[in-house]
Amino acid sequence: MNSPAESMVHGSQASLKQLPAVDKLLNLPHTHALIQRFGQDQVLVHLRQTLADLRRRLLDGEVLPATAVDASAVLALAAQGCERLFGERMRRVFNLTGTVIHTNLGRSVLSQAAIDHVARMMQTPNNLEFDLDRGERGDRDDLIEELICTITGAEAATVVNNNAAAVLLTIAALARGKESIVSRGELVEIGGAFRMPDVMSSAGSTLVEVGTTNRTHLKDYEQAISPRTGLIMKVHTSNYVVQGFTKSVSEAELAPLARAKGIPLASDLGSGALVDMSQWGLPKEPLPQEALADGCDVVTFSGDKLLGGPQAGLIVGRRDLLQTIRKFPMKRALRLSKLPFAALEATLRLYLNPSVLREELPTLRLLTRPVDDIQRVAASVLGPLQTALGERYRVEAQPMMSQIGSGSLPVDVIPSYGLAVTLPGQKRPGGALDALATALRQLPVPVIGRIHNDQWCMDCRCLEDVSGFVAQLPQLRSVLA
Repeated sequence: MNSPAESMVHGSQASLKQLPAVDKLLNLPHTHALIQRFGQDQVLVHLRQTLADLRRRLLDGEVLPATAVDASAVLALAAQGCERLFGERMRRVFNLTGTVIHTNLGRSVLSQAAIDHVARMMQTPNNLEFDLDRGERGDRDDLIEELICTITGAEAATVVNNNAAAVLLTIAALARGKESIVSRGELVEIGGAFRMPDVMSSAGSTLVEVGTTNRTHLKDYEQAISPRTGLIMKVHTSNYVVQGFTKSVSEAELAPLARAKGIPLASDLGSGALVDMSQWGLPKEPLPQEALADGCDVVTFSGDKLLGGPQAGLIVGRRDLLQTIRKFPMKRALRLSKLPFAALEATLRLYLNPSVLREELPTLRLLTRPVDDIQRVAASVLGPLQTALGERYRVEAQPMMSQIGSGSLPVDVIPSYGLAVTLPGQKRPGGALDALATALRQLPVPVIGRIHNDQWCMDCRCLEDVSGFVAQLPQLRSVLA
């Protein structure tokens, strides 16, 4: 007995009997073209998935036109499925958010030197863990340690896959089964719910909090020291600021106490600046060179923030402590792979020649970009964007404030310039601005901006490929439609 869906054939209404067979679909010329692009296995999978989906919809009583189940329609749906599967997930975007080191957009853009070095090292075998002088197995740290130590003044250095790993490894290697002392005002949480107390627990160390949220004194650390103390730790609060009635203890103040008690002093700087940013009018960030000079035994910091390199966690400090960290079993699980390793090496080499650093390092170049230059970019884009959007929207160039980073220095801003899109006469433009944001993300190179004060804002500080940006704007009309 036929099901209701099978017997429901009225005019151009689809039925289960009209679904084409897989064998028939495979023999069509258009299917052969799909197979050449995507391979027979995936085409067959998507044809079957498409037919199964249509069959389910019909059995559920959904009314479909006969054209929805003909061979061309089935092939088109299968092709869309293949396109989605084979399409690039990680894509280039235009970062017009105003945040230069954007956590969600890949943080620092790599220098051309780093990109070239990565490409060379990936195209052939390399000496990642081979000592060319001795002709035997080597340690990947040997390739980069001298560079790091030359720049920071450290006795020794090692690298892992991010700064969270650097902190975790340092605590685990130096204070596992012991206590670690940290000020309450420095128990930070960063993106992804990465909390210092949780890191301590994961590393097998017992957290000992000292002081209060806003005030911690040297005597607080001294009173907390016991025979179980394995580490004193400072954490740079780069993603928030406590103001008002405050007091903290610097590394220089803590170092004599730690040294007298024979306890390692570690400092997590996070943001990873290797040069004084204030020389270009940017906020001053603590440097690993300074922390080491102040008496820190171990310093950890990021590679993909102010340093301007790939995701990495750098650990620098006393040779004996770094040796302990290197030998800790967790090190192998957290080690840096060859792609970011090559990128980090090339990035660090740029720091050896400060005269070219500002131009060659994209992060520094964008952070120090003159406002006049950014304003010229905004002016050159205004006309094409207004034409693409049409009369419904109004585009204006106006001053803006860029943010240095979303997870690093989020409260520090620098003058910039950009484009603001409004909808004149519309009291509640939120829905239309959301639609515009969606349309911009659907362009071949998605455009990421932000909504602020009922305006769609596009900060032009990070817009360097102006011609590529303008070239795709005409497509906005069809996308918005």
